[in-house]
Amino acid sequence: MSAKNYVLADLIREESSLKAYRQAVRSSSEDASKTLVQAFVSCRLDYCNSLLFGISNGLMSRLQSVQNAAARLVTGTRRCDHITPVLRLLHWRPVRQRVDFKIAILVHWSLSGNSASYLADDCRLVADAHERATTTLHREPDMRRYPDPQHLW
Repeated sequence: MSAKNYVLADLIREESSLKAYRQAVRSSSEDASKTLVQAFVSCRLDYCNSLLFGISNGLMSRLQSVQNAAARLVTGTRRCDHITPVLRLLHWRPVRQRVDFKIAILVHWSLSGNSASYLADDCRLVADAHERATTTLHREPDMRRYPDPQHLW
């Protein structure tokens, strides 16, 4: 499944879930509604979001619109009001920052030895990579890899 198809399928599920939550939020207390929608956001937008690293801005903005709708649902903010103060009030990061944070956490776990081996094998410090590249550049070339120059003439 491509990233675009994954995001579009996820958007359809999330938008329908928000419609179902709307009635529950209206009939519950403010704290209960915040908890309910926070669980929705953390469950739906954070699940496998590291796979969303590098997707197009258009797809990311569509995901952001779902988070914005959830924030408006909790706070009762109108669509014409700015959403950034609302997200800050709820202590929610924008979707792109959530994805970047998840990648940073995975890299940290990999470098500190707290992740699965398949992740740790693919993560190396940049300083280590530079050191390996520098030592590779200073080695004598392996002449067995190159043809004998006399055969070229």
